[in-house]
Amino acid sequence: MVRFMPHDHHHDHRHGAEDHAHALLPPDPALRVKALETILTAKGVIDPAALDVIIDTYETKIGPRNGAEVVARAWADPDFHARLMEDATPVVADLGFFGRQGEHIVAVENTAEVHNMVVCTLCSCYPWPLLGIPPAWYKSDAYRSRAVREPRKVLADFGVTLPEGKAVRVWDSTAEIRYLVIPERPAGTEGWDVERLAALVTRDSMIGTGLARVPEDAA
Repeated sequence: MVRFMPHDHHHDHRHGAEDHAHALLPPDPALRVKALETILTAKGVIDPAALDVIIDTYETKIGPRNGAEVVARAWADPDFHARLMEDATPVVADLGFFGRQGEHIVAVENTAEVHNMVVCTLCSCYPWPLLGIPPAWYKSDAYRSRAVREPRKVLADFGVTLPEGKAVRVWDSTAEIRYLVIPERPAGTEGWDVERLAALVTRDSMIGTGLARVPEDAA
């Protein structure tokens, strides 16, 4: 069973000159970013050195580690788990994980019956304060279209094969709502502390295109 959970997008799609400039950018996300960086640097809008610091912060200091801590706490602490599932935004904010691209976080949990996967069909909305910079494939046209139409095939491309009868729910992120998948806790981790559990949580498992590591793989 596949269920698509649609949401209205309220992105600021401007017209005129900006649309024209957007159309001139190369289709590959990495090339588009580089082209924009070059243009903005030439206009004196950004400082490349400052931009490098920001990128390094999200890639190495935030990365998926903040989200992994949230997931590990949810696995280890039933009270934290209950509060996270009820309203994730203030819970993660209390941990210091908030800011742009993370104003409203919703946690969805994988179970034995349901597997959740996140996409942004209109652009690339993503919980930066929790997961860092979105991977290139998340922003690709192929992922954004196929995740909705054929999620099981997309999961198979990532090496994830679900049992027959397990439902798949695809959540469409918006400018207002970003989702965090809480993957199933691996067996054999009873009594583990938060730090040890966090090592099992991958970025892809929090998007839903992967599973948490099993203890043997994290050894």
